[in-house]
Amino acid sequence: MKNILLKSAQTFVLMSIMNLLLSALILNIACFPGGSFGMYPFLILIESLVTSVVAFITVCIFRKNYRSVLRMAVLFQIIYLISLILVGFNPFGSDVMNIFSLLLYINSFIVLLIVYLFDLLYSKIILGKSKN
Repeated sequence: MKNILLKSAQTFVLMSIMNLLLSALILNIACFPGGSFGMYPFLILIESLVTSVVAFITVCIFRKNYRSVLRMAVLFQIIYLISLILVGFNPFGSDVMNIFSLLLYINSFIVLLIVYLFDLLYSKIILGKSKN
């Protein structure tokens, strides 16, 4: 049981930090005005931490269903996307705020893809060592 809770905490913290870093990177690359968008990475961090707490509670309640890192990452992703919708990030439109919202949604899928690739690489390494 401790291993599942530790894995889930690591996965959720990793995904939260990656969401923060990628949102800050998006702001720097896209050259959005700092006065309007400067504090958004911290909003993303707070939203990710709330999502992490909700996902961690879900894993604690249904711990038999969440054995793999990929399932935990998908759970985090679903809760994170729902929270983005509830907070009001609307990706449809042509103004700067909607473009930033669209980039946040793309950002979240990039984070899920990175976690998936790490999990795939880790499982290949572990399977390679267990065959020897």
